Amino acid sequence: EYRERIINAFANALSDKGAMRFLVNVAIAFIPLAVLGLLFGKGIKAHLFNAPVVASTFILGGFVILWAEARQKYTRVETVEEMSWLDALKLGIAQAFALIPGTSRSGATIIGGMLFGLSRKAATEFSFFLAIPTLGVATIYELYKERALLNADDIGMWIVGFIAAFVSAFFCVRWLLRYFSSHDFVPFAWYRIAFGIIVLVTAFTGLVNWSGG
Repeated sequence: EYRERIINAFANALSDKGAMRFLVNVAIAFIPLAVLGLLFGKGIKAHLFNAPVVASTFILGGFVILWAEARQKYTRVETVEEMSWLDALKLGIAQAFALIPGTSRSGATIIGGMLFGLSRKAATEFSFFLAIPTLGVATIYELYKERALLNADDIGMWIVGFIAAFVSAFFCVRWLLRYFSSHDFVPFAWYRIAFGIIVLVTAFTGLVNWSGG
């Protein structure tokens, strides 16, 4: 989706200050989640990955979105190119909240960006630019940790899964980028709240065993 802008940024990094600033900003924004993930990732997985926590985070996040959308709009940064290193650091800190189970990585960065004065379009675009190193490094790290499970006999399955994921994600991301650049997150907030309540009710009443056991 952003291949031309990314290729141009790397190609012109040494001659174009704007391209270099963009790459530096993405690197800066990546650091908080990377550091906190390495420090607390195991503890979070061990203690916070359960239905009550995830459902509660869903509900809390929904109300945060409603609050952010209801605030008086003040746009200080209209485009990704106008972002400073401090703006990038703030969005990186916002992204770090995605370590909490039930928190959307893209949602945290986009809503965080809007609260920090970025336009909806700039916050959305930067969130997806930031996803490239964040999800890429996370994938490589997980593959390394689980390398004992990798088997050459599964290559065909991996290729089919990769192609299916790539194609479906490409069209979903393209649609989401266009939708969120001009629509608010209110419907998504109410979905989070409703789903969180359903999970809590079914978990505490025993109707659904969300642990998968």
